[in-house]
Amino acid sequence: MTELLKNIYHRDFLTVFAAKVQQVLPTFNAVDFVETTLARPWDELALKQRTRKIATILGHYLPQSYQAAIKVLMTIAPECYGFPYLFFSDFVVVYGDVQDDWDLSMQALEWFTQQSSAEFAIRPFILADPTRAMAQLNRWAQSDNQHVRRLATEGCRPRLPWGQSLPIFKADPTPVLALLEQLKNDPALYVRKSVANNLNDIAKDHPDLVIATAKRWQGQSAETDWIIRHGCRTLLRKSFETVKELFGYAIDQPNRPLVQSARLIVNPTTVAIGAKTLIQYKVELRSEDALFVRIEYAVDYVKANGQTSRKLFKLLDKPVNGNVPLVGQRQLNFKDLTTRKHYPGVHQVTLIVNGQSVAQTTLTVIN
Repeated sequence: MTELLKNIYHRDFLTVFAAKVQQVLPTFNAVDFVETTLARPWDELALKQRTRKIATILGHYLPQSYQAAIKVLMTIAPECYGFPYLFFSDFVVVYGDVQDDWDLSMQALEWFTQQSSAEFAIRPFILADPTRAMAQLNRWAQSDNQHVRRLATEGCRPRLPWGQSLPIFKADPTPVLALLEQLKNDPALYVRKSVANNLNDIAKDHPDLVIATAKRWQGQSAETDWIIRHGCRTLLRKSFETVKELFGYAIDQPNRPLVQSARLIVNPTTVAIGAKTLIQYKVELRSEDALFVRIEYAVDYVKANGQTSRKLFKLLDKPVNGNVPLVGQRQLNFKDLTTRKHYPGVHQVTLIVNGQSVAQTTLTVIN
């Protein structure tokens, strides 16, 4: 994905951007800026490396005063909207002194995030001075602007994809949870998704804290209940037993197991790498009108060393009528991906209902 995204930065984009700078800074050498930016090894650079190079080269052509340079970027920011302009906030990281320019940098990031994003750029400030940075994020959490509120929660995610990790919050997410408390009923879905993603990050290191938070928040509003469920998605996949009662999933009762019978078929049972097979299942539940059920299947993929690695796939997750058998099918594709390479061998396939293995079969993968 990042390999494709990096192509958003090309000569035409840089030329148009340089013209915008030149409108407010006539001395800006637009031609030299574009040529220097595109100089080797531009073609070999990944997305974030290109973003950093643009920010770095930009600093060579803007006023050498950080305050004056930021003023130029803040002036044209409303005309520079969207993901490609991440280099505005990256400019702050490259040229702003974490201590001496703190206040100006915070003003700039607050402004830039409203046009693009600053969730990556705030992280060096958090790492440099967590207390001061979290005080700023808590102020942003009270902003009238949803983009600024999202920066507050997205910026302190312990495991933000593509961003620097925050070991201090992996170890102790208490300050982050205190911030999320302020945004758990945010009117903007954009912000609520970020709250949920932050909870999901925390759950990977502190599942008990997230479960306790979910229990405390549960039932406050439909919006908060959505956050809880989305924020516990990793727990639902990897630690279902710890959260199944929190969400009301049906469980076995004395002398009345949830699953009365289950069948799992793979056809064909031999499949070549690059081809597909079909998984078919049938589950009969105990006779109740409303049962909250999550059905998954697991594939134990054979690895290059002959060992296996399990991958879960969701089939169904909703209330169902237990009087009606659940029947379905799903294609299983053995085409190699950048994230998974397939190897020949016997693969076990398991049908899982509310965390319990209820049926198994095998298939053979060949070259």
